Amino acid sequence: METLFLFGVNLLAVLLFMCAGWIISLIRKNAAIADSFWGLGFVLIVWLTFFQADGYFWRQLLLLLLATTWGVRLFIHISTRSRGKGEDPRYAAWRKEYGERFWIVSLYRVFLVQALFLWVIALGLQWGQIPEYPAHLTWLDAAGALIWIAGFTTETVADYQLRAFLSDPANKGRVMDRGLWRYSRHPNYFGESLVWWGIFVIVLSVPWGILTVISPLLITYTLLRLTGVSLMEQTEFSDNPEYQAYIERTSAFIPWLPKSKRKEHNDKKKQP
Repeated sequence: METLFLFGVNLLAVLLFMCAGWIISLIRKNAAIADSFWGLGFVLIVWLTFFQADGYFWRQLLLLLLATTWGVRLFIHISTRSRGKGEDPRYAAWRKEYGERFWIVSLYRVFLVQALFLWVIALGLQWGQIPEYPAHLTWLDAAGALIWIAGFTTETVADYQLRAFLSDPANKGRVMDRGLWRYSRHPNYFGESLVWWGIFVIVLSVPWGILTVISPLLITYTLLRLTGVSLMEQTEFSDNPEYQAYIERTSAFIPWLPKSKRKEHNDKKKQP
């Protein structure tokens, strides 16, 4: 019962948090604030759980530090990236589609939906802090932390590279295919997925942690099929011939050698 109460408190808190974001979006006439609130929602949940749960302290602290670092960085990145650039094309399209009804449609289609997704994805952050045993850090905690570091580093570097590329006026209208973006069309999304698989591996160290596999599965599916790779490439780059060529030679998600490099590598292997 106490566990259900904890989950319920966290769900209510994140729903109210996103409702606050919705009110701000009405004032600013910009629904993209939901994206900025996304990272902070996880920070809210992990801290609420930290003070409610009585699990093993050092595992609680590990999850708290990892989630807070990731969430705050994402909030800063998205907030500063979108400053002064108007509404995200996705939300602008919905605003045009729904017209005068968008103010209320955005409440459930943008903010409340994100709140529910956020809460489910954060199940690992919540459950991992509840059990008191094992009362020591395990090899799974270490392995999960290493996976998280790899994902966080990949996401951060990819975001920095893209931001630097877009800030150069000479690159206007061009496709970013340098650095990590040479090996994946969405290395930042791949890094974010790794972050949550790392959290999951940490939670595997506690009883029934395997049940939280829904968290990394949901975020990976969301990034690949819902709001990430598919939506962006169907809406923003569908009419860009240069990007279509980029699609042909570059892995969509998992970093890999570009097609030309793979062919060259395979040809060398075939040589006697």
